[in-house]
Amino acid sequence: MELLQKLSKDLQDRKEAALLGGGCDKIAAQHERGLLTARERIEKFADAGSFMELGMLNTSDVKGTEHKSYGDGLIIGVGKVNGRSAVIQAGDKTVFAGTEGAVHMRKSKSIHEFAVKNGLPMFALHEGGGLRMPDGMGSDGFSDKLFPREMLTVHRQVPTMTAILGDSFGGPTWTAVSSDFVTQLQGTCMAIAGPRMLELANGQRMIPEELGGVDIHNRFTGQIDDDGATEEECFDQLKTYFSYMPQNSGERPQMRQTNDDPYRLVDEVFNILPQQNNRVYDMKKIIETIVDDGIFYEYQRKFGKGLITSFAHLNGHVVGIIANQPNQFAGAPGPHECQKATEFICLCDSYHIPLIFLHDTPGFRISSEAEKAKMPTKIMVWNQALALSTVPKISVVIRKSIGAAYGNMCGPGMGGDLVVAWPSAEINFTGPEVGVNVVFGRELARSENPSEERKKLLELWSFDSSPYKAAAKHLIDDVIQPNETRKFLCQSLEYLLTSKREKSERLLATWPTGI
Repeated sequence: MELLQKLSKDLQDRKEAALLGGGCDKIAAQHERGLLTARERIEKFADAGSFMELGMLNTSDVKGTEHKSYGDGLIIGVGKVNGRSAVIQAGDKTVFAGTEGAVHMRKSKSIHEFAVKNGLPMFALHEGGGLRMPDGMGSDGFSDKLFPREMLTVHRQVPTMTAILGDSFGGPTWTAVSSDFVTQLQGTCMAIAGPRMLELANGQRMIPEELGGVDIHNRFTGQIDDDGATEEECFDQLKTYFSYMPQNSGERPQMRQTNDDPYRLVDEVFNILPQQNNRVYDMKKIIETIVDDGIFYEYQRKFGKGLITSFAHLNGHVVGIIANQPNQFAGAPGPHECQKATEFICLCDSYHIPLIFLHDTPGFRISSEAEKAKMPTKIMVWNQALALSTVPKISVVIRKSIGAAYGNMCGPGMGGDLVVAWPSAEINFTGPEVGVNVVFGRELARSENPSEERKKLLELWSFDSSPYKAAAKHLIDDVIQPNETRKFLCQSLEYLLTSKREKSERLLATWPTGI
């Protein structure tokens, strides 16, 4: 009895020491930067009292560092997030700046395997400095610390979500860009290596935010899906996104209770769509009128702004919405929008989320810059994802759907289960003005009265772009009343989400994140 009490006291002392990570001074330094520690983050993020830590007594395997390396820079465990079980890990900046040593990496591997084996979603609350030196130096030190296979082969078996909450290089960055969803704290950096390494490597000097701040990722890379001004805001974004996800790939997302009538008319759309077809409007207002309770969550809201990708509910079912945004580039997709659409299709198809397409686009944005960004390839990769996706897909042409973009937005023959249009829809290979200029440009330039000649040609080229000819030949399924759009979508899902179709074949699950 006395011996066991003595051993229990020794264990208690060890765990109390372990709770301090790299020590009180390092914790104070973290707080001085306005940041939480790893355990404080988990405490705020997980449901109260639910977190069960694993590996608390881990230390670095480098001799002499045992008492200042508790946890070895990574806190892991299982807990509950909004009542749902999940794996949670957090980089501990108080231990060797959150860098990765041998024990740290072994620990990360074990929690990945635990999550996949048990069908548990994974959350990472990260910051850290990449591979630790000297642990990773030398052929022996480095040969067993390359990219971990478990990270590379998750294949969307469980939802993976990461928050970058401090400057992150190496491992935390690899985790983030391999995740289904990433949010980043404003004022932090996410990159391959830090500014110091960059300067030593090639002489470039820049502050962290110029290298990998939220503005860089929102405007150029698309490697984050949201950002927050505070850690709490980032936590809320993780939880909101999680609310649309299933527990794992073997399940569908949970139904959401609502009193919103699935068949209600959405008369508001008559006041949203402008009378003139060249006037801009905000597609988000149309989405808001259609979805349950007017609630939707936008994915990558600051990247590729000509296209909206969002999660919402229709009659309680989680759906993914891909919609052109006319108030940005007239709704014309460019390279960023193509990348965004492809990633979103892969994500939704992997987690059994039906897709809704809302068209209003004059076609793709073409330019020399777009060609340099591999625009043709990105258009076709989007199409390939569309062709391989097996979730139910419903397409609604609201106003314009011109050129190849009509296909990418799941037009006829592109794998959609239902394709319908509003009576305001214009569908064509190109607008008459563009067609006349391309075909008769030289003749018009030589004409004595080019204005009058163009007018005659436009009358000659005024092909019927209305949806009725396509509907008459059953090239589209119907022309619907705009205010019946919610009813049509909810009713369609009732008939499409059969036992055979309620889960996708997950043909896109192995496509890489960030494609």
